[in-house]
Amino acid sequence: MDERKLKILAAVVDEYILTGEPVGSKAIAKVPGINVSAATIRNDMSMLEQLGYLEQPHTSAGRVPTFSGYRLYIDKLMKVESLSDSERQRLDDMLAQEEHLTEESIIQSAGKALAELTQCATVVANASPKFSVITKVEVVPTGKRLYLILLITSNGSIKNKACRLEFDLDEEQLSFFSHYIEENLQGVSIESLSEERMEKLITALGAYMITLAPLVKGLCELSNDLMKNELMINGEENLISCNDFDKHDIVKFIEHKNDFAELLNESFSGIQVMFSKENDDFIIGNSSMIVSKYQKGSKNAGSLGIIGPMRLNYSKIIPYIEYFTQKITDVLTENEDEDLAGKDIKDE
Repeated sequence: MDERKLKILAAVVDEYILTGEPVGSKAIAKVPGINVSAATIRNDMSMLEQLGYLEQPHTSAGRVPTFSGYRLYIDKLMKVESLSDSERQRLDDMLAQEEHLTEESIIQSAGKALAELTQCATVVANASPKFSVITKVEVVPTGKRLYLILLITSNGSIKNKACRLEFDLDEEQLSFFSHYIEENLQGVSIESLSEERMEKLITALGAYMITLAPLVKGLCELSNDLMKNELMINGEENLISCNDFDKHDIVKFIEHKNDFAELLNESFSGIQVMFSKENDDFIIGNSSMIVSKYQKGSKNAGSLGIIGPMRLNYSKIIPYIEYFTQKITDVLTENEDEDLAGKDIKDE
């Protein structure tokens, strides 16, 4: 693999990404920097095919990249484009313009914007709820012996659960429970709400244990739900309309999306590009995924990326993903700093 063959491979990938058609030697001969004849280019393209980086769909057609060709292109040859000031402004305009962005609003806005920009499906595995703390718990009577538990966390997550009790609660019992939860759980991280801790809280209810224990167990179930890394998807219709995919694979992916979340939560840094042919956990054949981590302070808080066909404009899409993950990181970290400052003031 001399420098000329690498230049020709990069030119084939760039041209194929642009046109979607098999690339011939005459088209490559017109590329600036490829200063050799079409015959020499044909010979080099034939060698690249033998090495597994290109393939020929039809005998008389030009060549297209294989996934190995894409991998070499991304790892060694691709020149990532820089975002202009006007593009950065456009991306900012696509994000939520609320006065105070919550974790959920910035992540949802980034996901929708990225799906619109790339015409791919956006995937988000948000791990940040487990790093948040409980800010409020409410119990609302909704019927005979039926109560709604409302759990609100510092990252803006809201979970609720209907809970049926053996007895109706009077005002004194509801007031006791509210103060009990405020003293024992307000400001506590979701991550620390283990079943063992909940059992201790139930035991500490004393005389109220029989009547109020189901509410504490309900809170435990809500915290477990927040600990799960659910996969959020935007732009599923972009996958369905893509002719590169088997529609059955798309349906299977949507039905089993949370199984896919573990793939996004694997440890890595920076931008990662993965291909379906390299990983058995991919549900959608002939696909690629570009994903990046975002943080909350010094902790990984989740992943944002896109799923699309292998023929993607990687050099254009990667800066979008990097920009959005940095924006999410900035908002999450800023909100965490504000929460910590508020906690310090409260403690004083």
